[in-house]
Order: sequence, then structure tokens, then C-alpha cells
Amino acid sequence: MNITEIKSEIAGDSYYKVEHPSGLTIFVYPKEGYTSSYAIFGTRYGSINTKFSVNGGDIITVPNGIAHYLEHKLFESEEGDAFVRYAKTGANANAYTSFEKTCYLFSCTDKFDESLEILLDFVQDPYFTAQTVAKEQGIIGQEIKMYDDSPDWRVMFNMLEGMYHNHPVKIDIAGTVETIAEITAEKLYEVYNVFYNLNNMILCVAGNVTVDGVLKVADKMLKPCEKKEIKNYFETEPYEIKEPYVEQTFPVSMPLFNLGFKEKADKPLNEKQLAFTDILLSALASNTSMLYRNLMDSNLINSSFSYELFEGPGYCSVIFGGESRAPKQAAEMIKQYISDIKKNGIDKEDFEIARKSVYGDSVSSLNSVSAISNSIIDYAMQGNEIFAYIDAVANAKLEDINARLAEMLDVDNCTLSVVKQPDEV
Repeated sequence: MNITEIKSEIAGDSYYKVEHPSGLTIFVYPKEGYTSSYAIFGTRYGSINTKFSVNGGDIITVPNGIAHYLEHKLFESEEGDAFVRYAKTGANANAYTSFEKTCYLFSCTDKFDESLEILLDFVQDPYFTAQTVAKEQGIIGQEIKMYDDSPDWRVMFNMLEGMYHNHPVKIDIAGTVETIAEITAEKLYEVYNVFYNLNNMILCVAGNVTVDGVLKVADKMLKPCEKKEIKNYFETEPYEIKEPYVEQTFPVSMPLFNLGFKEKADKPLNEKQLAFTDILLSALASNTSMLYRNLMDSNLINSSFSYELFEGPGYCSVIFGGESRAPKQAAEMIKQYISDIKKNGIDKEDFEIARKSVYGDSVSSLNSVSAISNSIIDYAMQGNEIFAYIDAVANAKLEDINARLAEMLDVDNCTLSVVKQPDEV
């Protein structure tokens, strides 16, 4: 077993990476003086992984929404529901499926070892039958309809549908009522046996824990498995967007918009690229930026305005969005501002404010056991490391940010998605 301590001189903190004999990679981030603990157990398997091969075999295609369906079903076992077991330890448990991963988690202030045993037990012990799978279709079908009725959800997925020609990121994480009807117990076992291999998974624990304590539970509960070579397949995705404008009518009090800039996604962004992008976006659109003030002064946005880097395997975009009485005008102002900044570069003072803000947020997040664990697993899934990101933020130079700006935010390659009342212009 290989245990590596990862230190940050800048953050003044450290944590441990363990290559467990079972094949699982484990991160342990002890926080002295903390009473709470948080654990997250994730697999590199999300909604976009619907076409894959194992060990060089034939390509397998599974229904859209099956990763999310599997997440729901995994809490069940012949002995009962995992939530019932957690209730006995007092842990607060949850799970989620994103585009590229599925994660199971809990937080607690007591009985950590028992809760960790539950987590490692039920995630490694699937139980699917035709009857239980059929029962879940109605529940998830209702969840799909709920998201279809959510304007925030629709404005984002409409944007993705307008932006991407082929990549499955444009497909709802939960699938559709039609696709989940194709899911069977056999298909659930098929994808489980491929992607829920410990060599394809990560466990991250932070808080009132020790490396020895975590490894004692891991040694007891983990079931070693043979590593599999998994290859995911995606259709070729052109750089150009599919549609520049997408609109849907909805009963909303104020129109919503998402303006997405499609970026190149040849390979995952590294820590420096992520750091420089975050500083750039903060300088461009945070609530201290000139763009934000101009949009506010023009009554084109309100405090709901936000921005984000949206990135994963084969997809990458920058999204600005929120409520606006005039979404098209807001989008034009954002695009014009970006065009001007591209000509002149980021102002040095704006850069320093943004760098300090991103750095402060990054370091302060190390005070939250949930933020630590979620960040570490997010970075690790992409082959990155949290302290390397913080170091990149701290050491960023203005020329780094302007170089990143030159690579991004093509104002001729963006999609505007609007959700509004039928009678609005």
C-alpha cells in the first residue's frame, strides 16, 4: 500500500493519498479540532457514459438515464434501505449523478466508522430485481417531469441542445420517460460491473478522521477486483455551435437566460488552466466588475446573475446567466464587453482584485469538510490536484490571464437560451 502526503506551503495544510491494494484510491484530509466528518465515494460514471467498451471488447450502448437510475437503486438491498441503516448512526446521507460521475456521501459528528462501513458496504453490494427496477420507473418518471417543469433546468438544457450537435452532455441526466422504460435489472448489473470497479473509483474523507482509522475500515470492507480497461465513445463534436438562439415559453415572473460560449474540449483542463479561467471570469463578471455594474445600471440583470466554467470529458463552455427583463440586450452587452476586453486586455487592478478573490475563496473553502472532499474528488476525477490549483491561483500573472482570454470566449460561437412568458417580446 502506497501512502503519499500532499502538502501546500501556501495553504499551510496537508492531506494523504492512499493507493489501496483493492485498487481504490483514497484521500484522507484530517482537520485537527473539527468535530464533523464527511465522506464521498464516487465512480467515473455519469450520464454521458452511454457508449463504451471493456478490455477492448465490443462497443456497448445503454439507455440514457441509466447512471442516475443505478444511483437510485443502489441504496436498496435484500436487508433493507441504506438510509434506514444511516438513521441508526445519525449520519446525513445523500447521492448524486452528474454528467461524468456518480457519488455517494454522508456527513456526521459521531459514529464515523460505522457510517463509513455502511457507505462502503452498500455501494459494493448491488441488488436489482425486475420488480424493484419496475417500481422505480414511476418515481424517476415523476422526477423527470419535475425537471421538465423547472425553468432553471430548461434554460440550461435548451442552451446545451443549441450548443452541442452530438455530445451527450445535451441530454438530460435522468434521461426521458421513454429511455428509462428500456432499463432492466440485467442492464443495471452490466453497467455496475463495468464502472463500479474500485480501480475506477475514489473515496475522499475529511474532518475528524485519521489515516489509520479510515484504512482500518477500508481494509475490512473493500473487495479487491481486477482492473478493467474502460473506453468511452463519443461522436465527433465540431467546435461550432449548433444554434445561436433557443427560446421556450414558460410561466415565469421574469425571463431567464443562459448565454453559453462553446470552448475547445480536446483534453481536460489542467490546474493552471482552471485557475487562470477562474481568475479571468471573476475579473470579467463578478459583482465588482465593470460588466456587472453596466448590466445593473442598465436594469438588464439582478442579483441572480452568475457565471461558471462548465467542463468535462469532451465538453467545455463558459456560461453567463440569470434573470433579465431583456435577455437579448443583456447578451449583446456581455458579448460587446468581451470583444472590447479582448482588444485591450484585462486591467491590472481588475486582475489583482480577481486573483485575490479567487485565492481567498479557495483557501477559505479548506475550512469546510464538505468543500474539501467534493473539491478533491472533482479534481482527482480529471487528474488534477487541489493544492496545485491553489498554487496556480497564488502565482498567476496578468499575462497568464490575458493569454487565457485570447484562447476563449469566441463571441461568434455562443448560444443564447431564453425562457419567457408567451406574450413577452
